[in-house]
Amino acid sequence: MDYLPIFLNIREQRCLVVGGGEVATRKATMLMRAGARVQVVAPEIAPALSEKLSKHEGHYRKGGYETADLNDVAIVIAATDDEALNRRVYEDCRARQLPVNVVDAPALCTFIFPSIVDRSPLVIAISSAGKSPVLARILRARLETTIPAAYGRLADICGEFRPLAKQTFPDTNNRRGFWEKALQGRFAELVYGGREDEARAHLREEFADASPQQAGEVYLVGAGPGDPDLLTFRALRLMQQADVVVHDRLVSEPILDLCRRDADFIHVGKARSNHAMPQEDINHLLVRLAKEGKRVCRLKGGDPFIFGRGGEEIEELASAGIPFQVVPGITAANGCSAYAGIPLTHRDYAQSVRFVTGHLKDGSPELPWNELIHEQQTLVLYMGLVGLDHICQQLMAHGMASDMPVALISQGTRPDQMVVTGTLSDIAGKVADSGIKAPTLTIIGRVVELRERLNWFSS
Repeated sequence: MDYLPIFLNIREQRCLVVGGGEVATRKATMLMRAGARVQVVAPEIAPALSEKLSKHEGHYRKGGYETADLNDVAIVIAATDDEALNRRVYEDCRARQLPVNVVDAPALCTFIFPSIVDRSPLVIAISSAGKSPVLARILRARLETTIPAAYGRLADICGEFRPLAKQTFPDTNNRRGFWEKALQGRFAELVYGGREDEARAHLREEFADASPQQAGEVYLVGAGPGDPDLLTFRALRLMQQADVVVHDRLVSEPILDLCRRDADFIHVGKARSNHAMPQEDINHLLVRLAKEGKRVCRLKGGDPFIFGRGGEEIEELASAGIPFQVVPGITAANGCSAYAGIPLTHRDYAQSVRFVTGHLKDGSPELPWNELIHEQQTLVLYMGLVGLDHICQQLMAHGMASDMPVALISQGTRPDQMVVTGTLSDIAGKVADSGIKAPTLTIIGRVVELRERLNWFSS
């Protein structure tokens, strides 16, 4: 380890920045965010730096650096393009045993600035010891996507309850066990959901029990159309903390791989006319698991509230008094159309879009055919592969043009995505010849013509 990672309290302390350019502005800004009283010494300073100093009660001395500038300062930063001056600042600081950082000169630094993930009071610092600042920034960017902003609020509320925690659990191990449960349970989820007063009340109830038991909860999570990169931050977080994952066939393996590794996985199927578990049994399963005190992630392809029967599941949970939350996912219409290069709306082609299910019941469609016939409308059919020929015939019989463009997308957003295009009159035959398989999405409308120019994902 080349540097000892520490966090330095510089609030209300004088910190010196030598230099007034863009780099000096960035460093001074970071010091001011930490509450420092910044003094800048330079012949000239950037307008942005001048503005920040005025806003944060900093001080600017116009002129050259002098050794006396080091009096009564906590740390020093040299950010000039004069190598001789930078070295002089470094040597003067070493003589006074002052922490000093010369920008882009690791050999002239007694401390370095890390890349920071700021969720104050939670702060994560990343450093490559000056070897590769770009690599540190890339890693920071990755962490930024996995740590919600609400973590800061969570840390603040935990701080409020530290005295009570010490009083309630004098034993360190018991106290740590309590916080581990609280920070992965209902209390934390209430904070993440912006319900902080409820979170405080819930935590007080937890403290009232010397051996608090974690209550069960269900997370109804939309997994999107297949590409793991389309998961939301909240979805990923809940997938990582669930004790049980109840998932459908449409949830891709790469997404399942992102769930907590030691969770129990329950496959409930739901292919067309072949359900591994009836919907009513799924509803009962969710209730039972939650009553056992488990955190259950009900993972559904696409969005749970768009042809996903999510409403039925949370109705059952609500009736049973089970806490739940819903995490929207990117529905197949949005994901598949985007990855196929087909905008669902376009000023020149379609001013509206309509989502319908292509599932047939008892061999006959339940679609309001006349309402679907609009020249400036995009029609999106979920699960329409089996009845595609019948659907096309009905649309033409009710007045839709036979040359209306159609696209059928299979395995949308995934590496094996397939797209077959045609018209109402010939798409069924093309699909049959292609051997394309479910899950599929069908898009009908003039916007399909744009695919040839806008396709970016697949051939």
